[in-house]
Amino acid sequence: MIHRVRKAFVLGAGLGVRMRPLTNLLPKPLLPIFGKPLITFALDHLRQAGIEKFWVNLHHLPQQFAAHFPNNEYNGTPLELVHEAALLETGGGIKNIQDRIGNEAFVVYSGDILTDLPVQLLIEEHYSKRNDVTLALRTTSFSAKIRWQPETGRVVNLLGPPKSSQPGQYDFAGISVWNPSVFARIPRSTSISLVPIIIEWMKSGGKIGGIPLEESRWFNVGSRKDYLSAHQIIARERWVPDYLRGGSWPIQIDISAQISPETKILGGSFVGARCNIGRDVLLEDSILFAGSSIPRRTTLRSCIVAGIEIEPGEYLETDFV
Repeated sequence: MIHRVRKAFVLGAGLGVRMRPLTNLLPKPLLPIFGKPLITFALDHLRQAGIEKFWVNLHHLPQQFAAHFPNNEYNGTPLELVHEAALLETGGGIKNIQDRIGNEAFVVYSGDILTDLPVQLLIEEHYSKRNDVTLALRTTSFSAKIRWQPETGRVVNLLGPPKSSQPGQYDFAGISVWNPSVFARIPRSTSISLVPIIIEWMKSGGKIGGIPLEESRWFNVGSRKDYLSAHQIIARERWVPDYLRGGSWPIQIDISAQISPETKILGGSFVGARCNIGRDVLLEDSILFAGSSIPRRTTLRSCIVAGIEIEPGEYLETDFV
């Protein structure tokens, strides 16, 4: 029997501080990865897993989300935007949609990640172990604080020593499955993360499960460096998540861009719609948002141009917003 979860909460309310000044223009979940908004990878991934309704929380630049999803749907799947006037963090955000979710399990998915890890395996683990919550786990270059027991499939510590050499220590991969019983454990109208909620649940006998999912690709697009690195790896490996195979993504140069034959476009560069690039331009690992204009004899290395015209010159690790 294949188990299904019908509803998902996608996290889109963060401020994107580490991505400024780009996130002064766009919320981080709407930043394009080879022209495709980051959050739409999560939505496509969840649709593949059988999700039938999305909720997305938002706080920073909410009008940008409204413009991107004007009909409250994504590729035919209903999508509701939930504005948080004050940031509620993940726990408070979940409590805020209690009446919408109702009495059934749901997926929570970070709007900061790009991955094709097997969500269905996470769902099956949740139901087969009869967990209260099940976390996708992964070995990453981050803190590795989560202690997991393979014998039981349970998480036994969320706040272990960072980067411990002990086996069985993982990071949270940004996707989880929750039973509706979590709602009773979160105070209403309160800004609270999920960590204290899970810790208290564990102390009272809650079944907090996890499953290591090391296969597939996983990008945490949390910083400018992460953002450029994702483009470089995708271009180098020609990586396409399985839920997008058969489509046109990724395209490194939009068909509407005007580019001089003498232009060199290298590495993980992307040229968006309606861009105009003059002669003798070098782009290396640089991102041009739609409408960017680059004059002749300009060199951009690890730069991001957010839809404006720049002055000629040689630039390194510069954002033009």
